[in-house]
Amino acid sequence: MRNMSNVLAVAPAAPAAAVAHFAARLSFETDVADVHADLMAATPGLVVIDSRSEQGWAQGHLPGAVHLPTREIAARAAEVVPAGSAVVTYCWGPGCNGATRAALAFARLGYPVKEMIGGYEYWVREGFAVAGAGGERILPPDPLTAPASGVSCDC
Repeated sequence: MRNMSNVLAVAPAAPAAAVAHFAARLSFETDVADVHADLMAATPGLVVIDSRSEQGWAQGHLPGAVHLPTREIAARAAEVVPAGSAVVTYCWGPGCNGATRAALAFARLGYPVKEMIGGYEYWVREGFAVAGAGGERILPPDPLTAPASGVSCDC
């Protein structure tokens, strides 16, 4: 009996289909390292939105992010996000679809938008600073998600 590869039981997509798929994913998603780099560079025209509750925001958030809970996006987006800006949304982490719902709300309003995969959880786990009532703090990077040195993985 021949061993069948679990990976290859369904053939990989043709290269052209793979290009279309992965390019599309990158047009919808970004990761915490890229958001961190853009926030540190103060990239013009980019607004990072924390879509969590007031309690989540108070517990800690990305420095430079703007707090706009998902339920308030339709009513307040125009006052919070300058016209012509691109939006990146985040919520708690990969087990939460709040950032997806927030991105959908912004897209429905006509904003170019991406979701930050990994959310606040992976921001913290990668050792990036978080802001809160007590100022900014940094926790050591989780070696399962980032190099222990704290240096970017440079993917």
